[in-house]
Amino acid sequence: MKPPPRLAPAVSVAILHEGRVLLVRRGREPSKGSYAFPGGRVEAGEALEDAARRELLEETALTAGALTPLTTVIVSDRHGVPVFELTVFHGTDVSGALAPGDDAEAAGWFDAVEMAALPVLDDVSAIAQALLAGGAVPRFIG
Repeated sequence: MKPPPRLAPAVSVAILHEGRVLLVRRGREPSKGSYAFPGGRVEAGEALEDAARRELLEETALTAGALTPLTTVIVSDRHGVPVFELTVFHGTDVSGALAPGDDAEAAGWFDAVEMAALPVLDDVSAIAQALLAGGAVPRFIG
């Protein structure tokens, strides 16, 4: 029996600012056209937090002061096969002028009502709603 395949590491950054959550519209697969937290794959030899900071800057032109691991999500492909182990960071002290970049078609701040009208990925929606409500986010989703 062969061991299960190793999941590729990925990161995203959940930022809450003035009652709104930062989301980007994905410009590439997987999930092209859906809204998610800024994020992406971890490069070889890159620390998770460094990858999160890089992805946040590349996709939104923003920086965050503090990044704290919030939860881990197992992301599956369209066939239900797990492919990524996504570490979601909670970012605070955001600065910069928001502008979409890299593989983000759009970027913006959204409240709960606005998010409900968007094609937001399920795990992103659950995490964002918990943050907006001031509730606890599960340590592991998948």
